[in-house]
Amino acid sequence: MGFPDRLEVAVDAGLGVVFAAAVAFQAYQVAGSWGDGYWPFGAAVGASVCVLALARRRDRLWTAVAGAAVAALAVLAARLLHLPAEPGPAASLALAVLVGSAVRTLPARPACAVAAAGLAVMTGGLLASPRSAVPVLGGLAWLAALVSGLGLRLLAARRQATAERVRRAERLELARELHDVVAHHITSIVLQAQAAQLLTAKHPDRTAGSLAGIETAGSEALAATRRVVGLLRDTGAGSAGCERLAELIEGFESHGRRARLRLAAEPDSWPPEVRSTVYRVVRESLTNVSRHARRARAVTIDVTQDEEAVTVVIEDDAPQAPSRRHRRAGYGLVGMRERLDALGGTLSAGPRPGSGWSVRATIPTGERR
Repeated sequence: MGFPDRLEVAVDAGLGVVFAAAVAFQAYQVAGSWGDGYWPFGAAVGASVCVLALARRRDRLWTAVAGAAVAALAVLAARLLHLPAEPGPAASLALAVLVGSAVRTLPARPACAVAAAGLAVMTGGLLASPRSAVPVLGGLAWLAALVSGLGLRLLAARRQATAERVRRAERLELARELHDVVAHHITSIVLQAQAAQLLTAKHPDRTAGSLAGIETAGSEALAATRRVVGLLRDTGAGSAGCERLAELIEGFESHGRRARLRLAAEPDSWPPEVRSTVYRVVRESLTNVSRHARRARAVTIDVTQDEEAVTVVIEDDAPQAPSRRHRRAGYGLVGMRERLDALGGTLSAGPRPGSGWSVRATIPTGERR
């Protein structure tokens, strides 16, 4: 189970405890003020809406609709049967969770519909029991859910837009490089074809050699086309090897932290796009440590190589901070993931067991040794 899954389980477990306490508190208060025969109805309504709130991740729209329907029926029944005001505290709290969840995640129209349904339920409760403070508290809970849901929705939209801009910029840069490199190889093929035409007319016996050269140039163009999607325009990054990595580490250590490079590979044998990608993965990882893991004191960088790929692992020793765990993989690694996907590689980033953060990138070299 990954960290997001564990977080969801923890949140739902906490909500379950809060809901149970709210139902018990409501039953106790009603029994004390109305009598023992009045609390079961409100407790049943509250428990029903709370269960729907805990099941919201299965279908956020229909659980919210069902919760609003249960609460609306409870308002009507309370009015007709002269029962305590509904929705009660437990149902109001659970309905607020359903509304906030729907507003945060659903498309605009369903989200607006759920918010309007919640408002209608709270308004109905206030009209049915104008002298009770319970509907007022429910209305405040609905308002808090709406504000928090909208805030989280806007924040998520902003993050998504930023990530999309990073991806778009990365793809445009890849497209420029693809154009430049392929154009270079195609130009070479055209020139050799023109030369072959002249040789055929004057020296037919040399035609075979010219055709072999064209075939070689075409094979190189095909190989470059497959690999060049990872080659970007960073100054010096295309030829980055041990020296460039050493410069990165030196700059990182100038801020009072330690970094150790363990190199079990042959950078000089890598294609240019592999050297560039290794350099940028290390650079972005060290940048993220500097920005988001200020308590990290040491970083290790392992670079290994086998017959098919280069693997880069960057790990730090920062104490885990739950509020920052999901933020450590910055937008620079979004672009790296795009690059590695295009190269047929992989990129993973996440907290290490115990403490620290780990980034692991695998970059195919494009050939067997």
